[in-house]
Amino acid sequence: MQEIKYTVTDAENIDIIRPLWKKLIVHHQERVRHFKRLLESIDFEKRKAELNEHAKKGNLRIDLAHDIEKGKLVGYCVSTVNDRKQGEIESIYVEPSYRRSGIAGSLMEKALQWMDDMAVEKKILVVASGNEEVFAFYEEHGFYPRGTILEQVKEE
Repeated sequence: MQEIKYTVTDAENIDIIRPLWKKLIVHHQERVRHFKRLLESIDFEKRKAELNEHAKKGNLRIDLAHDIEKGKLVGYCVSTVNDRKQGEIESIYVEPSYRRSGIAGSLMEKALQWMDDMAVEKKILVVASGNEEVFAFYEEHGFYPRGTILEQVKEE
């Protein structure tokens, strides 16, 4: 059984998640039926800049999961709290070979506890279309679909 070590970092070290973040984008690209161009246009540097805006207010947290034996990062969770006391799970990813071992649940619990400590009034997350398979996981943490936003697809 692998030994997982959990650590916390902030925007200063956000580049550590870049390889896994890119894998998350590929994961979504493989599942999405529409908006493929949008996913192809997503750039880590742009996303990093958006998250750095949260960090300027001191409301960004990055939880990391490391496989101690292999010396590698195997998962992460980025969470934020905005000035309206709304917490958001911005991004979460665990390497496929480490899934179903409790890592994602541990990352979620750490992020949600941080949000509780920040006295958030509302917690949200967005699930990309095509990735509905994760609903059961999120329901384990108290998240349920509230609605569906539809967007017109431009010719691709």
